[in-house]
Amino acid sequence: MTETIFNRVLTIVIGFLLCCAVYFYFTEDNPKPVASNPTAQAPSTPPPSTNDKPPQVNEQDNEQKENKNENEKNNENEQNNNKDEQPKEQEKEKNENEQQQNSEEQAKPSDDLPDIVWGIDSASETTTDFYACVKENFGDPVIFGRYLGDREGISAGLTEEQVKIIHAKGDFILPIYNHFNDATGYDNGVSQANEAIKMADELGIPEGVAIFADIEPDYPVDSEFIRGWFETIEGSQYKSGIYGVFDPEQALFAAYQEAGQNNPAIIEQNYIWTAAPSIGITAEAKAPEFNPSAPEGSLAWGWQYGLDAETCNIDTNLFKGELVDVLWGP
Repeated sequence: MTETIFNRVLTIVIGFLLCCAVYFYFTEDNPKPVASNPTAQAPSTPPPSTNDKPPQVNEQDNEQKENKNENEKNNENEQNNNKDEQPKEQEKEKNENEQQQNSEEQAKPSDDLPDIVWGIDSASETTTDFYACVKENFGDPVIFGRYLGDREGISAGLTEEQVKIIHAKGDFILPIYNHFNDATGYDNGVSQANEAIKMADELGIPEGVAIFADIEPDYPVDSEFIRGWFETIEGSQYKSGIYGVFDPEQALFAAYQEAGQNNPAIIEQNYIWTAAPSIGITAEAKAPEFNPSAPEGSLAWGWQYGLDAETCNIDTNLFKGELVDVLWGP
C-alpha cells in the first residue's frame, strides 16, 4: 500500500516536471505579453527613420505655413510701400505742374520785348507792298490791328493769306470786331460777342487771344452792352478787349466805369485800347511817351495816338509789350 502510494506520488512529480520542462521549452523565446491597460499604456515609439527629416506631411505643412507667413509679410510690405509711394507720386505730380507753370510763365513772348512797343492798325488789305510802305515811311511795327470780316465801305477783313504775311514779318495780330453801330443793351452785347467768337474761330485764331470790340465815339453806348460783351467773351476760349475814345468827357468812359462797378472783373481783366488823347500821326522814331487816357485801375495797355495817315492808310499806336501775350503771334 505504501509502495503503491509512493509510486503514484513519484509518477505525479515526474509528470509535473515534464510538463514544466515542455512549458519552458516553448515559452523561452516568446515572452508573455503584458496585458494592455488603456489608462496606463505608454505611447508607442515609431521605428527609427533612416534620416533626420520629419515625416513628409509635416514638412509640407511647415512649407505652407512659411509661404503663408512670407506672403502676408510681402503684402504688408507692399501696402506700406504703396502708402509711402502715394505721397511721393503726389509730390512728383505737384512738382511737374509747378515746373510746367513756371515754364509757361518764363516763355512769354513779351519777355524779349521792351516795355512799350510801336504798332499800327489799318482797315486796308494787307499786302507785301503795304508793309513796304509802312516800313519806308513810318517804321517796323510789333503789333498790327486788323479787322474780322469785311464791312463794306469801312474795312477789309483779315484773311488767311494776310495772316501769313503779317506773321512772316514777326508781327502780332490784334483782332478787331466792328460789325455793329449800337453799343447798348446786355443782349446786344452777348449777340455781338458770339458773332465775334464765331468769326475768330473760323479764321483759326487760337484760344487765349483778346478780341477788341470797336465802339466808335458816335455810337450810343451803355454799361450793359459792355458787360454782355465781356461776360460772353470771357466765357469762351478768348479774352475780352474794347477799343474806343476813353476820354472822361465821352459817354464810353462813364459807361465803362459803371460796368466795372456792376462787375469788378471788367476793370481787372478787360483790355482797353484807347484813342485818347489823340496827338497825331508820327513815325516810330518820333512816337510820344506812353500816356493813355482810361478809367483808373483799368488795363489800358493800348493807345492809338495818331489817326488816318495820308500815306499807307494806317493809324499809329503805342502798346505795353506784355499785351502781345494775349495777341495772335507768329
